[in-house]
Amino acid sequence: MLSLTCKASIKAMIYLSSKTEAEKKPSVIEIAEFINENEHTVGKLLQKLVKKKIINSSKGPNGGFYITETQKNQQLINIIYAIDGNDVFEQCGLGLRKCNDTRPCPFHNDFKPVRELFRKVCIEKHISDLSENMVYSTFKC
Repeated sequence: MLSLTCKASIKAMIYLSSKTEAEKKPSVIEIAEFINENEHTVGKLLQKLVKKKIINSSKGPNGGFYITETQKNQQLINIIYAIDGNDVFEQCGLGLRKCNDTRPCPFHNDFKPVRELFRKVCIEKHISDLSENMVYSTFKC
């Protein structure tokens, strides 16, 4: 359901959540290496997150990316909306463009409750929830 870019964004947010503002702010290279993603892709997604005020960046010798306590407590759905938009919660499970409640695909009635449950989880979960029990070695899979 989520794009690869969105998944990488969530992983980057979890990593940034593990850092305090007082620590050296991680660079694109450091974040990309840690979450095992392409540096160029990570740079673009971080720019998008900064533009949407989901994360912060600072320039200069001590520059990099960081998130505040308030940003750590934001809902997971904010990151999904910023990267993938609302479509992820409305698209057909089979990827059909004309599938809807009035003209459902064969998978529609089974997939719709799953999609709605996923939206609920993304609203209820916060970045801080995801980073609390994260085993960072799982990023290297």
